[in-house]
Amino acid sequence: MISRTTAAAIIAGGHARRFGGQDKGRLVVEGRPIIVRQMEILQQVAGAIFIVGHDAARFADLGVPVYADIVPDAGALGGIYTALSVATGDPVLTIACDMPFLEAGLLLRLIERSSGFDAAWVRSDRGVEPLVACYRKSAGAIVGGEIASGRLKAGDLGHVLRIAELGMADVAEFGPPARVLANVNTPADYARVQYSAE
Repeated sequence: MISRTTAAAIIAGGHARRFGGQDKGRLVVEGRPIIVRQMEILQQVAGAIFIVGHDAARFADLGVPVYADIVPDAGALGGIYTALSVATGDPVLTIACDMPFLEAGLLLRLIERSSGFDAAWVRSDRGVEPLVACYRKSAGAIVGGEIASGRLKAGDLGHVLRIAELGMADVAEFGPPARVLANVNTPADYARVQYSAE
């Protein structure tokens, strides 16, 4: 069910150094580029979709707005800040561009869980997932303050924001957590995702 007031940002501004600079969102999984799969999922849950990325031409075929980071070289936190600054909807989903198997139900749960908080995110076996999250636009000022102070670790936002958490039991309602939360940071990750998709 679409939450028409919700915006959704695909964070694609990284340089993919561990992947030789390759555009991770364009990697093909189960016959389709990851970012195309993500667009289809986000269309089920959000009223407006956009991309945070440093090269708008790379995404021209997707037909959605593309915004460069407001603060360059601030990593994932910079992507979150840009998303909160430019979004026309509220709340704002933020997802990493390299996650092929995200589920609409999980994203809707994040939207619901963020009500009454500054944000909601997933806590996985890897730790917190600031790019599988839903933030209220009002959190943008605090995120910007963290960047201005040189505190750039997105996972530390829990120290300054009131964040509700979804755990592995929540994620498991929508599929095996290792699959739902799989990401492609390295060629080895890509091989593993391809294998699990077979």
